[in-house]
Amino acid sequence: MTIRGALGGAAGDLVSILRTRLEIFSLELAEEKSRVACLAGMALAAALCLFLALLVFSLFIAALFWDTAYRLLAIGLTAGVYAVAGLVLAWLLARHLRADDVPFAVTIEELGRDAELFASVREVLDDTGAPDEDEGGEAAPSHRRTRRSS
Repeated sequence: MTIRGALGGAAGDLVSILRTRLEIFSLELAEEKSRVACLAGMALAAALCLFLALLVFSLFIAALFWDTAYRLLAIGLTAGVYAVAGLVLAWLLARHLRADDVPFAVTIEELGRDAELFASVREVLDDTGAPDEDEGGEAAPSHRRTRRSS
């Protein structure tokens, strides 16, 4: 096998690896887009429903206490309850976002494996290089394989 053939084969393998990784990435990207769109739609619908429910509830509380001396207290307590609920929800959202899985985890894992493979290949190639001289002046044993003639 010539050097050109070996380089061509290695380049073909590299392109194949990159193609596979890009396919994995595109699949994960499509899944993430779908997941984010679904979550955004549900969050928007939930927020709209909760907003309308809170508006009607606030009007109900104000109407219930309107003819009493406690109407301002009732409105203030209702606003306080909303503020506490909003803070708790914001805290839960932040905690959920921090604990969420890393997007494109499979792609990152595969690229990490590729990097380890290339590092091990580089180490093998470095080990099969020219023998090093150790302190005694002798050549260190080489791990280079010799080809047997047939």
